Amino acid sequence: MLTAFDNSPALVLNADFRPLSYFPLSVWNWQDAIKAVVAERVNVISEYEIEVHSPTCSLRLPSVISLKEYIAPARRPAFTRFNVFLRDRLVCQYCGDAFPAHDLTFDHVVPRSQGGVTSWENVVAACGPCNLAKGGRTPRQAHMPLHREPMEPSTWELQENGRAFPPNFLHESWRDYLYWDTELET
Repeated sequence: MLTAFDNSPALVLNADFRPLSYFPLSVWNWQDAIKAVVAERVNVISEYEIEVHSPTCSLRLPSVISLKEYIAPARRPAFTRFNVFLRDRLVCQYCGDAFPAHDLTFDHVVPRSQGGVTSWENVVAACGPCNLAKGGRTPRQAHMPLHREPMEPSTWELQENGRAFPPNFLHESWRDYLYWDTELET
């Protein structure tokens, strides 16, 4: 059974007031956010109306927190299945259709059976039917051209791609920190 506390995650910002990540969005559950506040590791930027009580004090649950110490982003993104999907914007690089991450596969452009390696430059997101149709052939051999040539993305590129996927939960207090470069209403 969900409680109001469970529906009150805290958006976590780096010390420069940008989210640590966009996709998945950097959020902490209310327990971790409260622990960080009590340990004085974060600044509370915005709060929910909900309070949590202990025998000696009460605190409003934080909705936006910022780290007190800046965490530098990785110079190079980790080569993971999910980051490949994010680089490719959750789009099959053969048919061009978008899919949820759980419906995508990891495909070697030059198959390992033909000497292909597992690297940013040789792996793409593919849907199951396209991966099966391509089989152990190159895109040229299978007559299945790629929509984009695979390459190693920068950390910034992955963050920008992640911004295109809105989170499932978006509290009003988070908007100023997630969309700072959108055009303002006049």
